[in-house]
Amino acid sequence: MADAVQLRSAWMSTAEYDPDSKELEIVLDDGKSYTYSNVPAQIYQGLISASSAGKFFRANIRDRFPET
Repeated sequence: MADAVQLRSAWMSTAEYDPDSKELEIVLDDGKSYTYSNVPAQIYQGLISASSAGKFFRANIRDRFPET
């Protein structure tokens, strides 16, 4: 995975993305982490550049990609 990127969110802390496996790991402020598979690079780029990562996550990642 690449280095963790700090997210602009009230409840999400960081995101890491592996372009080879297309896995996205999101770490919450409470330390819990979630990994999603088959995530395209453009979705990751959208997440880390979003003014609200939480809103982007709910609209574009949650319930759209399998959690591993």
